[in-house]
Amino acid sequence: MDYRNAVFVVTSEDSCPIYNTGEELQVQDGAVSADFEKPVCMLLVQELHKALVKKPGEQRFTQMSMQRASFKCPGCTGSMRFEYKKEKGFSTLQMNLLRIADKKARKRHVEALFKHLRTMEVFELLEDHDLLDLISMLKLKQFDPSKVIIAEGTRGTHLYIILSGKVAIVKGEKEVIAEIGRGEIFGEMSLLSGEPAGSSVYSRTVVKFGTINGKDLKFILNRYPVLQIFFYRLLVNRAQMNMARSGKISSGMSGELIYISPVELFQLINSGGKSGKVDLIFPDGHAVILFNEGEIVYATLGELEGKEGLFAVMGKKKGSFSYNTHLAAKYHKLQPLGGFMGLLMEGLQKIDEQQAEAAGPASADPEFDMDEEE
Repeated sequence: MDYRNAVFVVTSEDSCPIYNTGEELQVQDGAVSADFEKPVCMLLVQELHKALVKKPGEQRFTQMSMQRASFKCPGCTGSMRFEYKKEKGFSTLQMNLLRIADKKARKRHVEALFKHLRTMEVFELLEDHDLLDLISMLKLKQFDPSKVIIAEGTRGTHLYIILSGKVAIVKGEKEVIAEIGRGEIFGEMSLLSGEPAGSSVYSRTVVKFGTINGKDLKFILNRYPVLQIFFYRLLVNRAQMNMARSGKISSGMSGELIYISPVELFQLINSGGKSGKVDLIFPDGHAVILFNEGEIVYATLGELEGKEGLFAVMGKKKGSFSYNTHLAAKYHKLQPLGGFMGLLMEGLQKIDEQQAEAAGPASADPEFDMDEEE
């Protein structure tokens, strides 16, 4: 049996930065490709090579042993397991016809989604081929009326793109903040800021979504900088609305972090191109973040300085802050710690890794390819 043409499936992953449970790894003539136009990890290629290549003195894998075999990739920041699924290709006419029918159905599905997303503001700057790549990452979900889609206080797992229907954004038990419909997105605030959802989302009607999980969203943002800009502006606008609604933050930019996270606060200062000093008081310490024309030039928390100090502050959830526009002349000469959006993405990735390490090994939630959410 020749396994230079085969399909493997990811059966579990723990903080793997690229792949999700359920995704396929395809080997064709010894070359490896992955789902969704994702990059192929060279560490994974090495593990596949070990699984497929006969070593001196070892017996070649049989079909049954391959079906039972589970292989582990130790990874860089995490790990994953994958198993042999099937041979690539189909040996019978009936299976070939089924494959052709499946491809036609998939093509119609992609074309329909393309028409939906092509008219949405968030994606209007993407080229057609980039939008098609994005569509390949979407999972479709449907909710009946009056279902809880996101519960307030829980950490977000997906970004939702409304394809049809309406949802209500609700604060507490009864305060309806907004109703949104086709072409709108939600769930990105919790994913990008790392904070629990500040409100609940309920379906008003039957609602169909295209969804993207957090890991794939980060991959998309790294691949398409234009989407970074869109989501960055969206975060700033929503943070400003949250500040106005809370009534807890004065015109001098002081308040409590329960109403605005450090990430949202920094985005507000950056979006205005402001200079100044942010003092943050936490139960376990004091932090200082300095901005020069919207860029972070200095950060400290206790003994941590620079990026380490900034990333530690980003992970804080309780405390207070104050902001003033005075920045001593000597600090105007400091260089930024890095590009602002890049710093945020790097910091959130560090926080995710620390949380995954603290939680220990855990089984990943499976991805369900279903049309309806029960």
